[in-house]
Amino acid sequence: MPAPAAALRDQTFAANRATGHIALSVIAAHGSSRRARVHEAGSLRVRFPNSQCDGALDAVIVNTAGGMTGGDQFDLGIDVGAGARLSVTTAAAEKVYRSLGPDTNVGIKLAIGDGAALVWLPQETILFDQVRLRRTVDIELAGSAHLLLAEAIVFGRAAMGEIVSAGHLFDRWRVRRDGALIFAETMRIDGAIAKQLADRPTAAGGAAIAGVLKIPGDEEAVAAVRDMQQSFLGEVGASAWNGLALARLVAQDGAALRHDLAAVATAWTTGPLPRLWLN
Repeated sequence: MPAPAAALRDQTFAANRATGHIALSVIAAHGSSRRARVHEAGSLRVRFPNSQCDGALDAVIVNTAGGMTGGDQFDLGIDVGAGARLSVTTAAAEKVYRSLGPDTNVGIKLAIGDGAALVWLPQETILFDQVRLRRTVDIELAGSAHLLLAEAIVFGRAAMGEIVSAGHLFDRWRVRRDGALIFAETMRIDGAIAKQLADRPTAAGGAAIAGVLKIPGDEEAVAAVRDMQQSFLGEVGASAWNGLALARLVAQDGAALRHDLAAVATAWTTGPLPRLWLN
């Protein structure tokens, strides 16, 4: 393709990419948690069910673009002020479609103040064949903050017979408490994804994975997960160190993963899970 034609194609492609941005801050006031600032741009929206439980506020993120694909850019910033309580989920599972080359970029920044609590529990992220997803999660915690964070990834829809043969996934988590790095993890799966998932050290043929992070977390939280081992449909492992607990889940499909993830999340939270996530 001649250079001018290629440049025009690239400009047209870029102009049709979806973008979305949410900036939400929540404060504690008069015995409940309230919105202090809500900013929405592009295809991302955040909605708030009317009911509150124990003073906590529920937020539901909606992507009106109907999915994500290569070249899209989405950024979410959540700030939970001192003493406030917030749970966040999504209206539906997020679908990330094949890319013609560029990455789908998702940036998540969470800040939780003293005595505040955040439950971050989005629906699953479903990846399609030839996907290219780059996601970063950066979390800043005050010393007495509470966090329950779960992220689930499903490689293809089992009911549709889909297989993610190849693609690229980069998923980076960084957590700081009072400015000090306490958790850092980067996952990268590149190239022949289905072949790598088939390897026993990776997923032993499973097509659905998840991580659940609980802060503060201890051996008691780990014991609660281990006590449920006989009821899990997939494999679940948990460990605790440095004041946090982490569970890793692998399952054959999204339905089995959701079953196990719901059990872990229920065991690790002191309040109700987002009602929309449980439906």
